[in-house]
Amino acid sequence: MISLKTNSKGEYVPAPGLRTRKSSIYIPGQSEDFKVSRSKLTDFRKCPKCFYLDRVKGLAYPSTPGWTLNARTDDLLKKEFDECREQEIPHRIMGTYGLKDVVPFKHEDMDRWRDSIHHGLEARFRDSNIILHGGVDDVWWNVKNEQVIVVDYKSQASKYQVRPETYLYPTHKRWYAEQLDFYAYLLDQMGFDVAHTGYFYVVNEDGSSPGFHGKLTFQETLVPYDCKTDWIEPSVEEMIETLNSEQVPDGNESCENCAYVRERETV
Repeated sequence: MISLKTNSKGEYVPAPGLRTRKSSIYIPGQSEDFKVSRSKLTDFRKCPKCFYLDRVKGLAYPSTPGWTLNARTDDLLKKEFDECREQEIPHRIMGTYGLKDVVPFKHEDMDRWRDSIHHGLEARFRDSNIILHGGVDDVWWNVKNEQVIVVDYKSQASKYQVRPETYLYPTHKRWYAEQLDFYAYLLDQMGFDVAHTGYFYVVNEDGSSPGFHGKLTFQETLVPYDCKTDWIEPSVEEMIETLNSEQVPDGNESCENCAYVRERETV
């Protein structure tokens, strides 16, 4: 896909190829605080070279269209859960899956935690200048043991039924799992007692309807996941070491961005 740069008015403008917001660029050895999102830590784990060129060298990668339909599904789910949150009652999905002691977590900072652009969950990594943050879709509350539960909404279109036992099998869904790991880690660092099991709330449009008729029909499945946070601190340490290096690290041999640049230079 070829991406063309536009301004706020939708007019085509020259693409600079470099980031203009200085706060998004890290200077090796800096002491000032620097924010790293969940998605950027994922970028580092996927390809250290692309991460370094982005965060340190300031290269602006081509933009991609937003996932507007998925985002709208998330927004509607949040509205639905917020109704239950306000009344402090379980959502219907909780009853369906036997979570009788669980309700949406009512907290004054919930909107901030869900704002991935400006706020999100946030914690300083040890005594470093790195602030880890990420916007969580939802947090639930077990009223019996007083633990918080991390939840991520996922919307998809597949003719195959969502099966909790196989949902995370595809290779690319490894990164889904790491999302919940990351949010669980941040909540723990923020002082909350975090439940070991988090959930993916998956809504799937299986295409079985006889026609569109002005609506889509989604099947809902709650997929439990046992959060694993032991990989996070070693990964962040490696990331910090990379950020403070003057050398561009090696890329991932499976990285299509690196492959494209490499082959383009030979044409």
